[in-house]
Amino acid sequence: MTTPPPSKTLAELSGSAVALGLLIGVIMTAANTYLGLYAGMTVSASIPAAIVSMGVLRGLLKRGTILENNIVQTMASAGESVAAGIIFTVPALVISGVWQDFPFWKVTAIGMLGGALGVLFMIPLRRTLIVEDKDLIYPEGVACARVLEAGQAGGSELAAIFLALGGGLVFKALSGLVALIRPTVEGAVGVGRSVLYFGTDVSVALLGVGVIVGLEVASQVFAGGVIGWLIGIPLYYMTAPLPEGSAVDAAWAAWGGQIRYMGVGAMIVGGLSSMWGIRSGIGKGVRQALGGSKTASGAVERTDADLPPALTGPALLVAAVGTVALYWALTGDVAVAVTAGVVMVLASFFFVAVSSYIVGLVGSSNNPVSGMTICALLFSAGVLLLFGMSGSKGILAALGVAGVVCCAAATAGDTSQDLKTGFLVRATPWRQQAAQLIGVIAPALVIAPVLTLLHNGYGIGTGGEHSLRAPQATLFANIAQALFTDAEMPWTMVWIGAGIAVALLLLDGRLKAAGSRFRAHVMPVAVGIYLPLGLSVPIFAGGLIHHALSKRGEAATNRGVLLASGLIAGEAIAGILIAALLTTTTWKLPIAVLDSALVSLAAYGLVAWLIYRSGVKASA
Repeated sequence: MTTPPPSKTLAELSGSAVALGLLIGVIMTAANTYLGLYAGMTVSASIPAAIVSMGVLRGLLKRGTILENNIVQTMASAGESVAAGIIFTVPALVISGVWQDFPFWKVTAIGMLGGALGVLFMIPLRRTLIVEDKDLIYPEGVACARVLEAGQAGGSELAAIFLALGGGLVFKALSGLVALIRPTVEGAVGVGRSVLYFGTDVSVALLGVGVIVGLEVASQVFAGGVIGWLIGIPLYYMTAPLPEGSAVDAAWAAWGGQIRYMGVGAMIVGGLSSMWGIRSGIGKGVRQALGGSKTASGAVERTDADLPPALTGPALLVAAVGTVALYWALTGDVAVAVTAGVVMVLASFFFVAVSSYIVGLVGSSNNPVSGMTICALLFSAGVLLLFGMSGSKGILAALGVAGVVCCAAATAGDTSQDLKTGFLVRATPWRQQAAQLIGVIAPALVIAPVLTLLHNGYGIGTGGEHSLRAPQATLFANIAQALFTDAEMPWTMVWIGAGIAVALLLLDGRLKAAGSRFRAHVMPVAVGIYLPLGLSVPIFAGGLIHHALSKRGEAATNRGVLLASGLIAGEAIAGILIAALLTTTTWKLPIAVLDSALVSLAAYGLVAWLIYRSGVKASA
């Protein structure tokens, strides 16, 4: 990539860039809050934000530089990464019964403090990980830099993403406002003493997720679904009695009570393996952080200037003190608050380094944030149990630590990709880091209200017909309850999942040695085991679309990614609006119109075909 050095006077951290970045960041934060609770996965806002920024600044305002567009995508993606950290952990407090709702300032503080720590701890690691280590490619960061360099025309690309956004909104309305399209098509049959289940969610957002992450990740998530649902459940009922009721209910009962915990074991092994595999890189990053970074001459160029320690040091101190104060408010115990604060700060720095290194190797889609958060939860629980913590107070303290660590790790992975983009387009690091801090603090203000709205409208992790499953939060709630109460977990399934992960690690080693492009990463498979099969199927379908478009060239793939991003945002916005209607009115939604699996699948197939056709036309 050969971007010429921008002039020192080229606009970068401008008022219009900050305002647009905050606007897109708030929208994507709300959208990813919904998506993560629904699907257990979030998507990066970087490329869609870059496209919208170029369309607004250059297409509408007839101004804007590549560095301003870089600031916009940096801020927008920072907010959605905080959303990922919060929704994976904080709803566990409601699911476990410790909280009855989402208190605004406590939820906001978890997001702000964790997000700020993710950015601040990444600053001293930037030179080592982003600039010097050539093995770390940061694929999403490189892709976003290409978009910024190739695109600044706006026009048709901006129109495409807004058209897709409208399509996603309408599609969700046809299932959530009026029951014209089924949200799920599923069925199961009895096979001897067992059951065989298959189903799919009819969600354009999930289809979009698959288009964005690509076939490799999508197929691994689907493989996890096959292991859990098409292999695990039939084998389980070979030795366990079938419950009364339909075959569909029997399949869900086995998955909910037993099979999904194989995913827990796989996540733990996957997270530990990832951290062990990058131990030398983490050590190098820690030494760099402690020793500081200077050029040989002692001078620092504009493109190598980080926020100075005179600012980051006090900011870290404020964040650490704020975290202790947060834990004091959560637990009411000063000793526990101080201990949890120290544990959190140490764990956050460690997992920031891990997260930043992993996304450089395999991309953000394979970042084992769930596995890292499980490790942080287990470690903090061990410390808290030594203090005699138990029951609701122990769950609250442990999940509070996990929430901040999860936000820090998720934000660090996103920050790393953004800094790589900035490095390639010759941005000013300290301006980007300042934008990231603004981008994690401001959008965090909308997460608690969105969580409250969604919980009141649908229910989060309640198991109801239309409730949001919140898979990671349900997982963390179950682990915390098993650690601090008399609740039990199916540990046999956890150990089976760990064994599956070990087998995948061995297979991945063989594939790597053979030079195979396709790999067997543990975390996507583990997530697939833990998710309902209905989520894995459309993600896999989206991956197939991405693969087909990639054969048509980069223009086709980019158009597919833009449309997918619009569909995700549209469905998420519609979901939030419908939740507002359910909360503020007495309407009984959805209004019954048609109940046809064939019509639902046909409509879904039409959307998939339109994505592909639009990509093909873009490449013509």
